[in-house]
Amino acid sequence: MRTLGRTGVKVSPLCLGAMMFGAWGNTDHDDSVRIIHAALDAGINFIDTADVYSAGESEEIVGKALTGGRRDDVVLATKAFSPMGKDPNCRGSSRRWLVRAVEDSLRRLGVDHIDLYQIHRPSTDTDVDETLGALTDLQRAGKILYFGSSTFLPSQIVQAQWAAEKRNTGRFISEQPPYSILVRGIEREVLPVCQEYGMGTLVWSPLAGGWLSGKWRKGQDAPDTNRSRAFGGAMASRYDLSDPINQRKLDAADALARLAEDSGTTLVQLAIAWTIRHPGVTSAIIGPRTMDQLTSQLPATELALSADVLDAIDKIVPPGTNIRDDDAGYVPPWLGDASQRRR
Repeated sequence: MRTLGRTGVKVSPLCLGAMMFGAWGNTDHDDSVRIIHAALDAGINFIDTADVYSAGESEEIVGKALTGGRRDDVVLATKAFSPMGKDPNCRGSSRRWLVRAVEDSLRRLGVDHIDLYQIHRPSTDTDVDETLGALTDLQRAGKILYFGSSTFLPSQIVQAQWAAEKRNTGRFISEQPPYSILVRGIEREVLPVCQEYGMGTLVWSPLAGGWLSGKWRKGQDAPDTNRSRAFGGAMASRYDLSDPINQRKLDAADALARLAEDSGTTLVQLAIAWTIRHPGVTSAIIGPRTMDQLTSQLPATELALSADVLDAIDKIVPPGTNIRDDDAGYVPPWLGDASQRRR
């Protein structure tokens, strides 16, 4: 077990991500519950979901799995920010929305409190003081115990810490950034900043959206990606092999698969073991859709990586680099929206 930031709360090095439970992935609720129970039986005590995953269905499935006395042994995390309907006020990180969003999540999860409540993405139109004030009040009301951020830029992490100190509110005790061998950008600033402020880190997508599943190999047909289907093709560009950047990802994935084979392990296990080895990482979020996927990922916690293997990984993807920048999960609007650069 590892300590979540400076909270004293102990969590497993693998966190069970529930994004693939529900309409976005495994639509069989009973099977999803079995997967959750298998993860808990294997020693995972940390579950992460979000209100937006399958429009709340993921939270409902997690709630079903935690009945019968399972809840007390689980550190339960969920998130809010993404749109939950057409109403423009049913999204974001305003006090108005967070107060309602927490109640909705509590109802779907079937619990009386959430251990870790996270802001899914930064908001450029909401003062961080507004968000921290609302979260602090929810914490004092006992509806949430701790709160964290997700996919924030390093400057936004620092700004939130300063605002909490200045306004004497609660602070983000964790950050949830993307991290994999193909997406190493957080090594430059995010991980060091989190270490400086004593924040826990729950890294998501350690398999780089499936690129490190072992199925992406040179000379083979590209695999059918459930993730791309789940998001209605919105992520299709990240898997299009006619894109030269994706060809670089394929080259790296193939080289890493060969390295794993030479090391006597699987690429899945090597990729996950690599993420949780970084001293700034608390837990890696795994997101299995099937029982086979879960069982293939669990042994990663027992895998020791030699210095030679780590050096070889650094040669394939240098430290602090992202092969594809939009895999980093958040494109600041001042870069993604041309109207914010020129008028």
